[in-house]
Amino acid sequence: MRELKTFLHDGVCPIRDILSRLGDKWSLLTLVALRANGTMRFSEIRKAIGDISQRMLSVTLRSLEEDGLINRKIYPEVPPRVEYTLTHSGESLMPHLNRLVDWALNNSQRIVSAREMYNEKGG
Repeated sequence: MRELKTFLHDGVCPIRDILSRLGDKWSLLTLVALRANGTMRFSEIRKAIGDISQRMLSVTLRSLEEDGLINRKIYPEVPPRVEYTLTHSGESLMPHLNRLVDWALNNSQRIVSAREMYNEKGG
């Protein structure tokens, strides 16, 4: 009998911890928008993503900043100007995310078709 590889949560699990942060659509879309456009202001990120609420974007940006994936720079102006950029860690993550995005684009029609077939069968 083969030994089962497990992914039990025992203390800090890097897989669970990181994927839980990056696994939501807003984090991925925010990182992809920053990579595609470079330095961006809050309103530009929101416009680039489209259907994200102001509150959800604020929460997402704070989480990505906390994880060291983006940098927030506040300019002492009235009103204050805030700009966001990817950090070195954020940039190093992008090739991996780009592969995931490419995979999603290349397989999206196949997935949609599979979902339709599943639902037709009563799944």
